[in-house]
Amino acid sequence: MKKIIFICVTVLVSCSSAKFHKVNGVSFVSSGEEASQQHIDPVLNVQANYAAIMPFGFTSDINSPDLVFDSDRQWFGERREGVEQYIQKMHQNGVRIMVKPQIWISRGAFTGNLKMLTEADWKQFEEAYEAFILLYATLAEETQSDIFCIGTELKVFVNERPEFWSELITKVRHVYHGEITYAANWDEYAKTPFWSRLDYIGVNAYFPLCEEENPSVETLSKGWQPWKAKLKEVSKNKKSPILFTEFGYRSMDFTGKKPWLVDRNQTDVNLEAQARATQVLFDEFWSESWFAGGFVWKWFMQHNEVGGHEDNRFTPQNKPAESVIRKQYSQERKTRL
Repeated sequence: MKKIIFICVTVLVSCSSAKFHKVNGVSFVSSGEEASQQHIDPVLNVQANYAAIMPFGFTSDINSPDLVFDSDRQWFGERREGVEQYIQKMHQNGVRIMVKPQIWISRGAFTGNLKMLTEADWKQFEEAYEAFILLYATLAEETQSDIFCIGTELKVFVNERPEFWSELITKVRHVYHGEITYAANWDEYAKTPFWSRLDYIGVNAYFPLCEEENPSVETLSKGWQPWKAKLKEVSKNKKSPILFTEFGYRSMDFTGKKPWLVDRNQTDVNLEAQARATQVLFDEFWSESWFAGGFVWKWFMQHNEVGGHEDNRFTPQNKPAESVIRKQYSQERKTRL
């Protein structure tokens, strides 16, 4: 009897540790409360196999050397104890994790422009950022998370402080032994200097595709071709797969014009355009061998209270795009049965 039980356990462990064909992920937005099963069930329902858990550090200005993180003043899900609880709850449900620490600059200023004005300020900020990243890299190791992201959309920081990033990668590798990436903005990834030291070329895939109000499948697909060719070229040259660390579209007119827009404009809701653009992205990339998958932006915990037919924001929840995602992600499950 003992021998039979041992064999069964071995098979289960082997199955649970097998690699997915693609990362079919959601960007799980931090909240002020603990994650419960009712928050995880919609993630399972959309057939996601990964979730990005995103702790935040805060700074007051693009030139400020101060970085506040893991503070009692932050929401539960934005600090260490919340991140750990979210990861544990996801793992209990068989969902794998990318830990993705991010910076929020006051009033929503773009992190790509973050730049210190003096060497002393750079040193102060780098010390704080290193502590921020190593705190969560250590947690990622302790929780056996699959992927760790060392930064998100920090173009100027990366370009102007290459030695810091080289040393940071070494230090992260020392405390974390899973796969590592960096989430480069769509207009910076081709020049990011350290891809050869990471496991994935991470791209936040808000590429402009067209300027049409209600673009067709054909128009969206055509808009992807030059960007897709460049992504494939970079993947080949760097010998690393592309991972869309974020992807998604707003459910509004002109969704393919400036997909990165995070303002609160009142552009007319266009649910079908969001669904159409999402489907085209899946059609263009999910069958490519050099493409690892991605994380849809973004997924809120309170599923029944967000999105819907009057919402022109990014979330696909309670919109036609959610069904598009579920259909695509379910194909992964079917191929593994």
